[in-house]
Amino acid sequence: MRILLVEDEPEMVSALRAALWRHDMVVDHAGSLLEAEGFVAVDGYDAILLDRQLPGGDGLTLVPKLRAARNTTPVLMLTARGDTADKVDGLDMGADDYLAKPFAFEELLARLRALLRRPAAIEAQTIRSGHVSLDVGHREASIRGEPLALPRRELLVLEALMRRTGRMVQREALMEAVFGLDDEIQSNALDTHVSRLRRKLSEADGGVVINGIRGVGYLLREIT
Repeated sequence: MRILLVEDEPEMVSALRAALWRHDMVVDHAGSLLEAEGFVAVDGYDAILLDRQLPGGDGLTLVPKLRAARNTTPVLMLTARGDTADKVDGLDMGADDYLAKPFAFEELLARLRALLRRPAAIEAQTIRSGHVSLDVGHREASIRGEPLALPRRELLVLEALMRRTGRMVQREALMEAVFGLDDEIQSNALDTHVSRLRRKLSEADGGVVINGIRGVGYLLREIT
């Protein structure tokens, strides 16, 4: 499950990334309104956690742009502006929920789960490439309807690559998607996970292949 966190406070970013990772969520971070616009233009997310007071403007202005582009990604506003009027403005402009700072992480997680249970979000949790389907919400992969047993790290590699099918995923981005902030990582760990995943997809006739450029990254492409 991939989350976009739009927040400019370093301590908040660090705490949320670590906490969400412990719940099997991969977090991309944008520190400004401009960065956030760039992220949502090229990548799909299961949910967006969005601050209001950002370098470049009010984060809330991003929401109507998303909705105008028919992007239905659930948006949870995280902001110190917690007055009733601010909440009403946020919801009226297309945000799905509004949580005032400071907040308990347990409440954030509960609200996030509620958003992801909504029909549009549930549909978005299944991604497909070739003959491979990945149910992000239940952490289950299958090929032609048959379960494909993958350990956690390989599932995260597969998700990161499938979300960008046909496009190169930089090595650094894959490392962030697969490994937590406090993990002790061996130099060849990522390549080992990719190699094992590549073999399993090939043996199961997944209709996809993983290509790599040494030192740069990997891409997953569909084959006929």
